[in-house]
Amino acid sequence: MAIATQSTHRNPLHRGLKRLALFAVTVAVFGSVQAAPNFPFGSHRQSYVSGTLSPSVGRAAADQSTASFYRAWKQRYLVAGCKAGEYRVKASTDTAYVVSEGQGYGMLITVMMAGNDPEAQTLFDGLHRYNRGHPSGGNPALLSWAQDSSCRNVAGNSSASDGDLDIAYALLLADAQWGSAGAINYASEARKVIAAIRSSTIHPNNKLVHLGDWVSPGSAHQYNATRSSDWMLGHFRSFGAKLGDSYWTGVLDAHQNLLARMQSTYAPNTGLLPDFIVNTTGTPRPAEVDFLEGENDGIYGWNAGRVPWRIGIDAAVSGDSRSRTAARKLNQWAKAKSGNNPNNLRSVYKLDGNHTGNYNSVFFTAPFAVAATVDTDQAWLDKLWSYMANGGASDYYGDSVKLLSMLAVSNNWIRP
Repeated sequence: MAIATQSTHRNPLHRGLKRLALFAVTVAVFGSVQAAPNFPFGSHRQSYVSGTLSPSVGRAAADQSTASFYRAWKQRYLVAGCKAGEYRVKASTDTAYVVSEGQGYGMLITVMMAGNDPEAQTLFDGLHRYNRGHPSGGNPALLSWAQDSSCRNVAGNSSASDGDLDIAYALLLADAQWGSAGAINYASEARKVIAAIRSSTIHPNNKLVHLGDWVSPGSAHQYNATRSSDWMLGHFRSFGAKLGDSYWTGVLDAHQNLLARMQSTYAPNTGLLPDFIVNTTGTPRPAEVDFLEGENDGIYGWNAGRVPWRIGIDAAVSGDSRSRTAARKLNQWAKAKSGNNPNNLRSVYKLDGNHTGNYNSVFFTAPFAVAATVDTDQAWLDKLWSYMANGGASDYYGDSVKLLSMLAVSNNWIRP
């Protein structure tokens, strides 16, 4: 092998023919040339702040576990769209086959798996093409939030803020990962989505994220409400930095202020946030039962369960002391509540820490691993990592949030 390698390097013609052959194979298999990633999975080029914990198994083992679970996730949930060149994440919820939140997750995952999966850019581009084929009726630069298996819009034709926020952030990552000189100008597409988010899904007065582009001042109760799992602090930070727009610093600060207020006022012993917060232009409070989705709207339910991941990764990457304080509060409650055993965490909690669902769920447990990275208990983080790395399959929602949490904890998260 050594002799053949040396011979190849001595012969420029051989090198050129080899490159042409590789180019032909790439085009034949993927339909386009794949750009070399600037932040390949496993390179750990994105630095985390000093003191951030990593699993004791080491980076190579953590990368292996993450890549293995990615392959399973991809096989289960990443499928072709209804048009050539499109891909979609199969959510198969009670309401829809595809939801915008899942498209955002898929774009985040594939852009961060570049360098491990040779199809990553093709899949990412296909997800984006699917999104552009399903514009929201409220703002066409945003994604209509739900489709059936035949790619027809269902449950209305409007946006959900979480999906669009992740899509915008993922497009910025794609520009950082592959550049924007290819078939899709990622930077330009990101700017379009970010501008649409600003004009259609940010409250003009308090700068908090709306539930989607469907709310209107005429329905004040919903217009003056926000979903805690949409508080993507690192996204707001990156929007401002990449666009050179101080407006997003104001958006970041508004969410940090409400985060601290909700924790101190309604969950001083747990740090838990409710799924929805209402009356944001007055005295913010947890939403009432059946405000939007059901009986858990005012407690730590199937939306807010993502909060420890969102806040934790911002603390790990940015070092913002406000994010660190909030994430640590959540982590320390979870560790104490579970008796240092991730399997003892339950699903759906009241803000005082009493659970309403008497079962363990990876969706609720995995995000606490991200919050644990910015605290000081290595043994607790290792238990959470083992829980994720050795756990079985869940469903689209739990598996997607688990994989995103694994990417964050294994030091494979990137920011533009």
